[in-house]
Amino acid sequence: MSKSNFIAKFFKNINLFINKLLEKNLNKLNSQNLISIIKSNKIFVTSVALIIFFLSYLSIPNIYNQNDVVNKLNNELFEKFNLNLSFSKKLQYNFFPRPHFSSEETFIFYNGDEISKINNLKINISGKNLFSLNDINIKNVILEEAIFYLNSDNYNFFIDILDNNFLNTTLEIKNSNIFFSSIEREVLFINKISEMKYYFNEKNLINFLYSDNELFNIPYSIEIFNDRDKQIVNTKLDFNLLRIFLENQHFYKNETKLGTANISLNNFKSILNYKKKKNLFTFNYFDKKDDYRFSYDGQLFFKPFYSNLRGNTDELNIFYILNSNTIIPQLLKTGILNNKNISFNLDLNAKKILDYSNFVNISLKSKIQEGLIDIDGTQLDWKNKANFRFFDSLIYIKDGELILDANTQINIINNNEIYRFLQSPKNLRKQIKKINLNFSYNFDQKVINIYDVRIDGNSNEKITEILRNISIKSDDLQNKIYFKKLLNESLENYDG
Repeated sequence: MSKSNFIAKFFKNINLFINKLLEKNLNKLNSQNLISIIKSNKIFVTSVALIIFFLSYLSIPNIYNQNDVVNKLNNELFEKFNLNLSFSKKLQYNFFPRPHFSSEETFIFYNGDEISKINNLKINISGKNLFSLNDINIKNVILEEAIFYLNSDNYNFFIDILDNNFLNTTLEIKNSNIFFSSIEREVLFINKISEMKYYFNEKNLINFLYSDNELFNIPYSIEIFNDRDKQIVNTKLDFNLLRIFLENQHFYKNETKLGTANISLNNFKSILNYKKKKNLFTFNYFDKKDDYRFSYDGQLFFKPFYSNLRGNTDELNIFYILNSNTIIPQLLKTGILNNKNISFNLDLNAKKILDYSNFVNISLKSKIQEGLIDIDGTQLDWKNKANFRFFDSLIYIKDGELILDANTQINIINNNEIYRFLQSPKNLRKQIKKINLNFSYNFDQKVINIYDVRIDGNSNEKITEILRNISIKSDDLQNKIYFKKLLNESLENYDG
């Protein structure tokens, strides 16, 4: 239906309505009530006419050709947001609660590849100039229940959108997921988007991106803005639950991209400097104080994915390793690191363990290769008493819980110091050189199961049974008393 035919039909309907109204009241017309009828019906007719006209005006987009609407919206979406969309189903138009087009199945293309499927898309348009399709103006776009498939080739998609004009318009993404995959399309992690919004900040005169997300069941928020004049992307990342806050500046002017991140962890300040060039990402992470307490250096190669991390620190906080609710165990529990295309080496040296000063000279080694995760070669000293070394280890998921299986060799340095610590009776103080344990540790239940105990090469079933099931207490003093009791009971059953 053409626009002129639509308007002609509209006025014809109004005319019919008024004639029916006059016929209904014709028997009431006389010299005495004619004026009152005209006055009362004039207001009513005018009001109805205005309402009909307004609703008819809002319905005008229904008369436009579907292909013309699709082309118009596609062109404007690409011009405003650099979004290349493909609509697989017919667009629906509604003017309540405001004029908008919607689609139940839409796809996004980026650099020639399909990267997203949107289950619900809403394009709100301005209520002005609906008489002409060319004058229709997009006010904001809302993507709901979208799935994004990103990898190292297209991970800049969300940043690139910032380089558009968001003056008087917004782009929102709600209840969606980002699947970040390797080039071989194996999923590395899933980022849940609760609500993401692109908008123009009138105070700073710059585009902003703000998003509430969830990664590995840990909620976080992120704020990004792109300073195009200085060619710097600024990022603020807040893991409120973990009390981690990060402010990052990414300089992208040259081929080699540079960046600096200021990190706050429980009010502890640190700095991360990094470089990215083609397939290589290198970084240096250190304490913000003049007298460095730690320093880490690392390399990440993206094709194929390979990482090498080396570090030195005064104190190692094992809370982030052993507590099942922290980010490292949560990351391991996702299983995404059990990927044959991921290779990772960690070599970390520490002078002591935080809050456990008796454990010193820690050398933490971890390796991820061909889908297997281990801590082979990790060792530490119990001051001048003993040395622990781990081998034949494996970290895996069983029934949704994180498990470490390993063998450890304990080389006794000073028997007398150990017995003094345990307050062992003199008749139990026998000379021991080496202890071998085969054990498993459940990160979620905080339970150690020891399957085999060999002292100086000889197995001892009685001691193995005593140490079969060890529960880690929440209180350090309780643990100390508990372990002393277990070890002294084991000495009583040692015949060596």
